[in-house]
Amino acid sequence: MTSDAFVPAGFTPPTSLVTDRFRLEPLGPQHNVADHAAWTSSIEHIRATPGYPDGNWPPPSGMSLEKNLADLRRHADDFVNGTGFTFTVLDPGDGDVIGCVYLYPSASAEYDVTVQSWVRADRADLDVPLADAVADWIATDWPWERPDRCGR
Repeated sequence: MTSDAFVPAGFTPPTSLVTDRFRLEPLGPQHNVADHAAWTSSIEHIRATPGYPDGNWPPPSGMSLEKNLADLRRHADDFVNGTGFTFTVLDPGDGDVIGCVYLYPSASAEYDVTVQSWVRADRADLDVPLADAVADWIATDWPWERPDRCGR
């Protein structure tokens, strides 16, 4: 891996993580309505989740579906370009969006990747299991050795 590459050339990123309590797939425009409903229903909970200390996300007043769609398109483009990997967290039973996972380059030279995740307030019991499952997934299926788990 070159010093400026987020993942090695030729690396094929995993596109799913499945447990009995949730499943992850790449976030995209097809998730817009459910993603918007998930995070707008849980703004205070997400802002209190480890990894969101700057208070910039989610916006306290929310955002329009159109702006959310633009954000999802940006995340999907990042995935295709290998510059960041965002996953929607889905309920394995009904497929509803219950959270999100972000894997992006770290701003600190101490880390290879910054790992953030959130779940809806009504699924708060999944906060730690999701973060731990993602940590294990990074250790086994991703090329990074020094993840910043943002206080987890």
